[in-house]
Amino acid sequence: MSLRGVLPLWRHASYLVVPAVFAISMTATSSAVAQAQNSDGFASSTQGLVAEDALPAMAPAAGAASGAESHNGSYGYHSHDWSSHLTFEAGGGANAPIGNDQPFITWGGNFTVGGGYRFQKHISVLAEYQFMDNKLPGGLIADAGSVGGHAHIWSLTLDPVIDLFPDRKNDIYVTGGGGFYRKVTSFTDPEEVEECYYFCEIGTENVVVSHFSSNQGGLNMGVGITHKLGSDGNLRAFAEARYVWIDTPQIGTQDGLGRTELLPVTIGVRF
Repeated sequence: MSLRGVLPLWRHASYLVVPAVFAISMTATSSAVAQAQNSDGFASSTQGLVAEDALPAMAPAAGAASGAESHNGSYGYHSHDWSSHLTFEAGGGANAPIGNDQPFITWGGNFTVGGGYRFQKHISVLAEYQFMDNKLPGGLIADAGSVGGHAHIWSLTLDPVIDLFPDRKNDIYVTGGGGFYRKVTSFTDPEEVEECYYFCEIGTENVVVSHFSSNQGGLNMGVGITHKLGSDGNLRAFAEARYVWIDTPQIGTQDGLGRTELLPVTIGVRF
């Protein structure tokens, strides 16, 4: 076949091949773009799922950390600790005799300490130790043939305390209880003694020449007021008056001088 016959055939073939090649190339390009889009979309959605799944795991961790912080240092946690319910008191004051025992005891002073547990803000219980030092009337001392004398009373009691207005700066409380009381009545006379410091000299001091004692039960009840000291904490000043009844033996048994009734007034601090 001559060249003149081939050219017409090539011209007709090019009309068919070129459009086909262009169509195939466009199809391949669209497929590549679609795959790229699908790949990016899948990666983006995967990242989104990972981020969303991570959030719930992170939230409990943050909550646990917050809970650990409250248990380790927050006020609410420590307020439930048993040691925060402990309460203590200390004070002193004067005693006045009342009742039928006034011929056998007179004025004196007292010292009181106590500690206990506060069950709630209204109710607490204290174990109290009290020491009362009272003088004896002159007529009783003279009848005993002595120059001086005193009555010492030790007590160990269990006393509930009810605070009526514990949330206020000024509170009113009532208290009362009972326990063990020991009373020692002593008569004294002056005697010469040798006193030595940088040098020695002869002096006099009151020496117990006779005494009698008794151990018995007793009761007390009273009312008091407290005043909060400062803006923070539980420190309060208190002042109270109580009636004390001690079942001491009757006179003539050499164990006591009959029932003892006193009115101790005490001022101190409580926390």
